[in-house]
Amino acid sequence: MRLLKKILDFYIFSNIHVALAGFSITKITLINFGIEGRLTPFFVAFSILLVYNFIRYYEIKKQGLNWLKSWFFENFNKITMLSILSILGLGYISFFADFNLKSFFILFPFAFMTLFYAIPLFKIGKLEVSFRNFPVIKIFSITVAWAGISVFFPLYEADYQFTSEVFLEFIQRFFILLAITIPFDIRDVEADSKELKTLPQILGITNSKVLGTLLLFGFVLLEIFKENFTYIGLLILLIVLMISGLFLWFSSPERSRYYTSFWVESVPIFWFGFLVYFNNLN
Repeated sequence: MRLLKKILDFYIFSNIHVALAGFSITKITLINFGIEGRLTPFFVAFSILLVYNFIRYYEIKKQGLNWLKSWFFENFNKITMLSILSILGLGYISFFADFNLKSFFILFPFAFMTLFYAIPLFKIGKLEVSFRNFPVIKIFSITVAWAGISVFFPLYEADYQFTSEVFLEFIQRFFILLAITIPFDIRDVEADSKELKTLPQILGITNSKVLGTLLLFGFVLLEIFKENFTYIGLLILLIVLMISGLFLWFSSPERSRYYTSFWVESVPIFWFGFLVYFNNLN
């Protein structure tokens, strides 16, 4: 059991799980628009491994993430190797594979939002300013970044023309991602500074769950307005809604990090799995 826990901890805390979620949610976009053979989901996964582990290293060096500090440095060599492999993967995709380098232009603003969510943009006196320190902006910065990276980036890289369908997909993605971000803020509601003004701090935990539920229904209802609407596609989103809704309503400040960092973070992976399964039935 101790070995299994060590493997699970490394899988979660080294950001392999969130990288798999990033791969899945990017691949979902390509499947939805009938695009095959692109490497952007792998590019996103490698980028998450590299950037998220760098951010964690930075925060720990700045005396943050005390709960993770001892584990991080015990596994520092493994995480460093994982980061090196990610750099090699990104290098291969960028320069030795069929990859549209112009897509970096649309990737940059969303990558910027992700990186500087935790790393300060500048200083005002002794105050280090990052997106995390701006009240309310924290709520939306990561959600917008993930939606842009998982929708606009892979479609632009594939030279897909941006139509109303693309922007509808982006809004849907924003809704689902914001909804499944709420359990993380609920978990940290007592630990977060009151100045951050996260949704649970502004609305309360119950009202935040209600808002998340409305976002999930909006996520599904927007599917009806798509030109390529199918009942199978609607069914898949309804399943995703139910899973996400259960995770949302069972979230609380007492839940462990495994609840959010593994189960809630698994929603895109479940979604991708259902999409592949039902597509293979046809």
